[in-house]
Amino acid sequence: MMDKIVPHLWYDKEAREAAEFYISLFDDSELLDSRIIGDTPSGDAEAVSFQLAGQRFEAISGGPIFQFNPSVSLMVACYSKEEVNTKWEALSHGGTALMPLDEYDFNKWYGWVQDRYGLSWQLMLMDEKQVEQKITPCLLFSGEACGKAEEAMRFYGEIFPDSRVGFISRYENQEGITPKAKVNYGAFTLSEMNLVAMDNGYEVDFSFN
Repeated sequence: MMDKIVPHLWYDKEAREAAEFYISLFDDSELLDSRIIGDTPSGDAEAVSFQLAGQRFEAISGGPIFQFNPSVSLMVACYSKEEVNTKWEALSHGGTALMPLDEYDFNKWYGWVQDRYGLSWQLMLMDEKQVEQKITPCLLFSGEACGKAEEAMRFYGEIFPDSRVGFISRYENQEGITPKAKVNYGAFTLSEMNLVAMDNGYEVDFSFN
């Protein structure tokens, strides 16, 4: 059965290169298909289908119309500190650390990095027995969208079958810098895909595009 929801990543010209790089970092990963879509606003665009850790992704070299920002990231469950370190070293090469690799109150070994192509990754040390999905898309509601994470989770859940809102953790009083932020971590499922939604506790100049 094909996945109902498939993350689709937009690059300028690097879709295939990025896909092959990501495939090298994960077990059970492969390039599934490559094709040229003609006559797009950016001309002929290469689109690739690929699998990471058994999960399907799409990517397109669609030109410089959209750019990645931390509003969307991929949260990776790592089963050892060594795995976190290895993936961090690879993804941070030519990239930018958004939260340094360190021990935090919410996770024993965690880092948030934007790779050389602009895509953001959150690497977390997790117990393999408790992980249902290796890679989880994470939506960070920032700017004008801040404060709408819970509303969005419930709205999407009404649209897609086999969906539910799970664990929600909320900001305590004055925990976030911006008072608009309500949810600091929300887990939800859409058509059997696990996702995460959060309100950004900081005022930033990026949002969904």
